[in-house]
Amino acid sequence: MTSQFDTLPDTYDDFTGTAFRTHLETPSVLRALGSLDGAAVLDLGCGSGVYTRLLKQQGAARATGLDISAGMIGHARAEEAAEPLGIDYVHGSLPDQLAGAFDLVLGVYVLPYATTRAELRQLCATASRALRPGGRFVTLPIHPGFSPGAVSYAPYGFTLTAPQPPGDGSPVTLNLRFAGHDECVTARFWTRATLEETLLEAGFTRPRWTDPSVTEQGIAVRGESYWRDYLTAPHTVIVDSVKAGGAA
Repeated sequence: MTSQFDTLPDTYDDFTGTAFRTHLETPSVLRALGSLDGAAVLDLGCGSGVYTRLLKQQGAARATGLDISAGMIGHARAEEAAEPLGIDYVHGSLPDQLAGAFDLVLGVYVLPYATTRAELRQLCATASRALRPGGRFVTLPIHPGFSPGAVSYAPYGFTLTAPQPPGDGSPVTLNLRFAGHDECVTARFWTRATLEETLLEAGFTRPRWTDPSVTEQGIAVRGESYWRDYLTAPHTVIVDSVKAGGAA
């Protein structure tokens, strides 16, 4: 099955070096995750494996990447072969033997690629199935307060185009345009009510919502004015849910 991401591994890897990801997105995700020492972690929708590798480097005892894109998984496996970290990459659906095997599931920009409510339910159900009771699902959807045209995200290496106002399932065109790259993918917007309802249906507790923030180093390097637009209207939010049935 062909995916819109099959030809994008290098673009996703290179985006890791942008100021936006270095000083804002990645630190925000790591703060939300907390200590990973000894944890078994699944990177759901792992793409090129950028976050999977980071999870392992941050102390995870076990890191596994799962993605439906053969191109992305092939790239991630090549990276693992070149610089082994002990990561397993799985193409396709979650295997039965991995059900309940993880303390944490991370899904960075995975829910926006559900094109229907059924697919959104399936993604949340996969995260729940992968977790032990009390395990956490930390994910980054498109911000429910996202307003197309509210600010320009171009200084951060991307643009977003969507209907105004967006509703459940509205297509959102993401254009990654930085350092010679110019690639487009289509994502989907989901309302807060729908995201919370779907997570609850999948067996999670009501989630905690946290906007990303910039590091002090990022402010020192780029200045407060550089980040002002993004922080005024962030395009994503960190959603943290616990699978019912045990202590987090």
